[in-house]
Amino acid sequence: KTIFISSEAKSLVHKVESPDVSMAYSANPYQGCEHGCIYCYARNSHLYWDMGSGLDFERKIIVKENAVELFEKFITRKNWNFTPIHLSGNTDCYQPIEREKELTRKILQSALYYKQPISIITKNALILRDKDILTDMAKLGLIKVYISLNSLTESTRQKLEPRTVTAKQRLRVIEELSFCNIPIGINVAPIIPGLTDSEIPQVLKAAANAGAKWANYIVVRLNGQIGEIFKDWLNVAYPDRNDKIWNAILSCHNGHVNNSNFGERMKGSGNVAQIIRDVFKLHCLKNKLN
Repeated sequence: KTIFISSEAKSLVHKVESPDVSMAYSANPYQGCEHGCIYCYARNSHLYWDMGSGLDFERKIIVKENAVELFEKFITRKNWNFTPIHLSGNTDCYQPIEREKELTRKILQSALYYKQPISIITKNALILRDKDILTDMAKLGLIKVYISLNSLTESTRQKLEPRTVTAKQRLRVIEELSFCNIPIGINVAPIIPGLTDSEIPQVLKAAANAGAKWANYIVVRLNGQIGEIFKDWLNVAYPDRNDKIWNAILSCHNGHVNNSNFGERMKGSGNVAQIIRDVFKLHCLKNKLN
């Protein structure tokens, strides 16, 4: 059972210091995520709340009840220059509880009113609820949407991302938002060598056919406690090829499952990472992405 913990946050919008992340500011109305993606780098952030990065992260969700108030307070400061703010830099702003709380929708309404540029990344079809606001924002050049999709294989999704919508549903999101002239792209993330890397061509083709205009990717990296969580999961989910997948991940990070060096941590290094890079670039070209 999922437990929701109401919180009066001290702040919502935070400056992103990482030079290899394409966002300057991020905002997350929720902490923890019901989607339960086994690889999620944000799991470690639950430790700051004295909760675990395993099941606690999936079933103890902190709801920042004053998120909209904090958002408006931030963007109405006299010295604010309306740099784009990214929603879901940490956890998905369209996870299931958003259907009830509507914090993301209210933040978008505020952004539209104040003409604040926003980017969003999600893997949930609930974003279609807000097509009306997103369409109005798109007319003013205030919105970009990224759909996260790393596999078209349903059995893989069920193991990796157990409480997310299907790939078919995500492609429908791309199609519907594209039809409304809302700028939309795809984030093929994370690519897991030995498991999802073989699907890169099919994923990019399907996304482009649905209306995606650009594509990005991230090679999986298992920082902090996530390495242990992922390895335990791998032994259960794919006992026949757990060593192959694990070793392929190691090969992308100089013999480790995580590399924190800027410039390498997102794309990896070594032969396997280079093959992923080349295949991704080739099929972006073929599908007229980017």
